[in-house]
Amino acid sequence: MSPEDRPTVEDVMSTPLETIPADATVMEAAKVMREHDFNALVVPTTPRAIISSTDVLDAVAAGRDVTELKVSDVMTTDVETAAPDLYMEEVAAMMTTYGIKHLPVVDDDYVGMISSTDVTAHIS
Repeated sequence: MSPEDRPTVEDVMSTPLETIPADATVMEAAKVMREHDFNALVVPTTPRAIISSTDVLDAVAAGRDVTELKVSDVMTTDVETAAPDLYMEEVAAMMTTYGIKHLPVVDDDYVGMISSTDVTAHIS
């Protein structure tokens, strides 16, 4: 495959980007994920953050009240990000190195999200 034929993050990332405020409840985040069939949402905070379906499941498994629990209480902060021009092999290496399944795509601001499922579908 020539370099011109290799897909980049921008070619396969999910857009438009769905976000959830840090003060939303975990239940609200779960509903947004279900509605859009996403496994993670960007939380527009500094430092950068996401809430994943794993974060939601962990809260439920711990017996926490997700109708009252805030996204900020379970979100993952200081998340790694990907640039839109990265190749799938580079993103796969990042995900493996950091043990993660979702990367917000950031140019000057958030522009999308890429998942391990997206990467696998485009490098196999």
